[in-house]
Amino acid sequence: MAAIQTIGVVGSGTMGNGIAHVAARSGFKVILHDLGQRFLDQALSTIARNLDREIAKGKISGDDKKLTLSRIVSTQDSATLAGADFVIEAVTEDFETKAKVFQRLDTITRPDVILASNTSSISITKVASKTTRPDKVIGMHFMNPVPVMELVEIVRGLGTSDETCQATKELAQSLGKTPVEVNDFPGFVSNRVLMPMINEAIYCVMEGVGGADAVDSVMKLGMNHPMGPLALADLIGLDVCLDIMEVLHTGLGDSKYWPCPLLRKMVDAGHLGRKSGQGFYKY
Repeated sequence: MAAIQTIGVVGSGTMGNGIAHVAARSGFKVILHDLGQRFLDQALSTIARNLDREIAKGKISGDDKKLTLSRIVSTQDSATLAGADFVIEAVTEDFETKAKVFQRLDTITRPDVILASNTSSISITKVASKTTRPDKVIGMHFMNPVPVMELVEIVRGLGTSDETCQATKELAQSLGKTPVEVNDFPGFVSNRVLMPMINEAIYCVMEGVGGADAVDSVMKLGMNHPMGPLALADLIGLDVCLDIMEVLHTGLGDSKYWPCPLLRKMVDAGHLGRKSGQGFYKY
């Protein structure tokens, strides 16, 4: 852990900018990489707004915000990640995309650098096979929104070493998170339990059992969930929910993981939730 001073984050979307936020706020230098400057500018703007929320709540000071932002370097040049001591990938939930990222990271980072994936469902073992260092590849699944949620699911691939796992747990703790170690199965623990519930909630809407408000109200008031499953699906992104359900269905081969047709239809229509302004609710 003492050797980890600079964290590389690949992908500046919702999860990537959240990871960069907590890493910089925790005192690490951050190299935030994405393919377009507009994505990076948007990410830095989001981080600044979220820091303002923390100021408003009395969690940090204005000086803390300035210091946090000063620790983040944004770049479109992936070669800059050669200066990272630990890298976290947070690109789109697609294996081929992640494979290309890990192949590139394997060539530009030092051989001792741990490469972590924020994947929510894709096999760490399969991702690791695209590198020459499978012992140093691990899953580091943050929850959304990253600055708020405490859990980090630590996912061991078949070849992940004990040393890599321990270093990653310690890093998570240094970011103010609670690491929970799980093994490499489709959906891990979090999404193997969560996504079928969301999928079933969507079936309830499709079959007319209840509207979105009714389904969410039952789960909030009856099961004490802080957010209903359909509002949560909108927050996660319905496209992401569909991707995870497809990974579960393909990986586990059980019909109970079949994505609800309404979920697929909404994704096809571009109704992805909060990020598109329309999902089960309007934003």
